[in-house]
Amino acid sequence: MSEILVAYFSASGVTAKMARELAETLRVKLYEIAPAQRYTPEDLDWRNKNSRSSLEMNDPASRPELGGEALDIAPYDVIYLGFPIWWGVAPHIVNTFLEAYDFTGKTIVPFATSGGSGMGNTVEALIPSAPGASFKQGKRLGGEEDMEALKIWTDGLGL
Repeated sequence: MSEILVAYFSASGVTAKMARELAETLRVKLYEIAPAQRYTPEDLDWRNKNSRSSLEMNDPASRPELGGEALDIAPYDVIYLGFPIWWGVAPHIVNTFLEAYDFTGKTIVPFATSGGSGMGNTVEALIPSAPGASFKQGKRLGGEEDMEALKIWTDGLGL
């Protein structure tokens, strides 16, 4: 049986809720991808071209600094990777996380929360940040999925 981890970034709490439910459903460890500097509501104002999130997402090279505890990634074979959709892709801090560890030989299953946006090119945009990893297509979660729906999804992946 593979060792599984649920790692997530959440700015508003929606992704955190889904990640907790997923980790509970799978009975696995949960890890928060925490920024060194937490995002404020002003930072997340996508209508403001000068907000922190707007500036980060408009710069493809942006890699916000990680905070929180370091992670020993070695024991995990499968990583469910959760994040909100920002500007059609994962927030750049998710790239920072992927680039901070060696995911060679590991399977990454992205899941995203969004009120309406789909996964878009999210997986394709993450692949260069984790060379050697195998990415599954992933799934957009609306935030209302219960444990039964999560179990059906994860069981269907065959991991």
